[in-house]
Amino acid sequence: MTKIPNRCKSVHGGGLLLAVCAATLISGCGGGSEDSLVSTATALASATTTLQLDMTTLPQATADLVARPLFHTAPDLLSEPDDADTLSNDSSAHRGPHQHRLSTEFGNLSTRRLTVQSMKAARQRRAENAPVPTADGAASPMASAGVISTYSPAQIRAAYGLPVLPVAGASLSATQAAQLGAGQTIYIVDAMHDPNIAAELSAFNQKFGLLTCTTKAIAVTASLPLAAASASGCEFSVVYNTASGTMASAAPAYDAGWATEIALDVQWAHATAPLARIILIEAPDASLNSLLGAIKLANLMGPGIVSMSFGAPEGDWTASVDATFASANMTYLAATGDSGAAVSWPAVSPNVVAVGGTTLTYAGTGTRTEVSWSGTGGGTSQYTATPSYQANAVPGMGSVAHRTVADVAFNADPASGQYVVVIAPGSASVNWLSAGGTSLSTPQWAGLIAVANASRALVAKPALGAPHAVLYGQIASVPGNYASVFADVTKGSDGVCVTCTAKVGYDPLSGLGTPNVTSLLSVLSGATAAATAPVVTPASITGKVGTALSFTVSVTNPNPVTYTLTGAPSGMVISTAGVVTWAAPVAGTYPVTVIAKDTKTGLSGQGVCTVKITTAGPVITAAAMTGVVGKLMTGTISIADPGVATLSASLSGAPLGMAFSVSGMTITANWASPVLGNYSLKVSVADSAGLTAQVTVPITVTAR
Repeated sequence: MTKIPNRCKSVHGGGLLLAVCAATLISGCGGGSEDSLVSTATALASATTTLQLDMTTLPQATADLVARPLFHTAPDLLSEPDDADTLSNDSSAHRGPHQHRLSTEFGNLSTRRLTVQSMKAARQRRAENAPVPTADGAASPMASAGVISTYSPAQIRAAYGLPVLPVAGASLSATQAAQLGAGQTIYIVDAMHDPNIAAELSAFNQKFGLLTCTTKAIAVTASLPLAAASASGCEFSVVYNTASGTMASAAPAYDAGWATEIALDVQWAHATAPLARIILIEAPDASLNSLLGAIKLANLMGPGIVSMSFGAPEGDWTASVDATFASANMTYLAATGDSGAAVSWPAVSPNVVAVGGTTLTYAGTGTRTEVSWSGTGGGTSQYTATPSYQANAVPGMGSVAHRTVADVAFNADPASGQYVVVIAPGSASVNWLSAGGTSLSTPQWAGLIAVANASRALVAKPALGAPHAVLYGQIASVPGNYASVFADVTKGSDGVCVTCTAKVGYDPLSGLGTPNVTSLLSVLSGATAAATAPVVTPASITGKVGTALSFTVSVTNPNPVTYTLTGAPSGMVISTAGVVTWAAPVAGTYPVTVIAKDTKTGLSGQGVCTVKITTAGPVITAAAMTGVVGKLMTGTISIADPGVATLSASLSGAPLGMAFSVSGMTITANWASPVLGNYSLKVSVADSAGLTAQVTVPITVTAR
């Protein structure tokens, strides 16, 4: 910054800005104080510390917040499915879903967290002619006497394009085993206890001809991380955790709602990845502190996929536990909710894949159709910053103020539900439900990630970890990849708000869409390389005023690209071959951004070429001035600097009474009444390229 004393004045003429002073100019630089810099550094350090806080440091009120399971159940008990899939596990794939007309006896019951016990209790109250309260009445009940559809595992696999299941007893190649998730671990995190989970899974597997699972105990004293999962068969284990993330020996208490959630999660994770190891982690209660302890235990147990079908309202505390979802070689998935447009934790974490829900229609042949489920969660966070992967390049994304969920989706409507087996404690009776909720979509996406990781392991690729960059950047941002990998869900709504209606491209209801699994696995497993953006190599270019400039941009890309420039000075252009030219360079430094766009994938890359144009610098021509006391005295100072439009000049040491005028690049000095003596006029010039020149002009005034 330049400080000009009050006795200085500025004169403008042509391209020259002249500051005329009777004394030398004073220069200095200012800025923030050292105290302010220290304060900023302290604030940043504090923010970092907050992000790294261990979950045990949550404020007690937050730690005690209670999460809820996010399942829905159609309000009726279904008849047992037929044995078609028992005999041949893909028989039902070629027909439509089971159609069931709802009875009127459960007409007032909400589908949210509706359990077998709630339905049986309602039936008993009706028999006693007592009023039947709505279950979890914040949700509207389904219309009585309506017809619902319920899908089998084979039908879901066919609708979304999962690999065909092998026949019973078949020998599998390594590739076939990988397509079933062999060697991978899925952690199902839930609260409370389901004492019949092994029996429920067994009944589910037997009815639908799925691979059976060996129940394997994990000792409380087992060394962590665990040994790698078996690649030859499914193993199923149940462990209990403490709030601090260690294993506990005592099972939590039973809760019908959470037990239904557990049954749903385990059965459909297994149906999607039948050879993956499943470890069910049951938290002692549904508090955030206990559920975080379960996630921490999963991290300690070793690489895998964590499925979380529960949620709690987000708050200003959520960032403080994001580090829980940052372990290497771990993928975290969470349901977005089951109450319509809303944002919940843990789905809102930028490290978690948020899974929304749709209503599926599939007849056993042809292509599935979907609309966004009216109950799916989704929206923009009030607290979590926008992650880098949610960028403008993603179709439909636009500019969002904060992290927006969902990321992806899957079938979730209980009216287009999926079979789930529930066995009540103390009973051997198998109950069949048509279940839904984003609770249902989440474990199935967990199974897909397990299959992708198994296929990656075959070719020595590391586990996916957080897949957001691939899903948003290498798939959704590439038109060809997006259309192949995702079915864009463009219809449906989950509330009344600006963003509550599905649209083309990304939307908060279904995120990027639902998976076309064959294409998804091809990209995630590395069999089909996901397209990457062109790489533009930054460069520093120098040139001179008066000499035409030309240079070629360096771009690495397998396909042809088109070029554009931003921030380029007037007259600078780039050719289709990537050659930048400037016929008449002007002195200065120009950061020019070169954008290269792949003509096949639509991906763009950019790099900055810093162009510096210099001159020989300003030249000052000035003869000594002489004069006589009392008689008008004049003199000229000429300045030259080819190609530079703007110069600044300063004069100091001028005798009192001498005036100056500017015309173009010439300064004229006039002194009406010279005073006897010898004087030294100092002339300093700086151009826009940062080059300077200085001369001293002697002034002599004689008596005659």
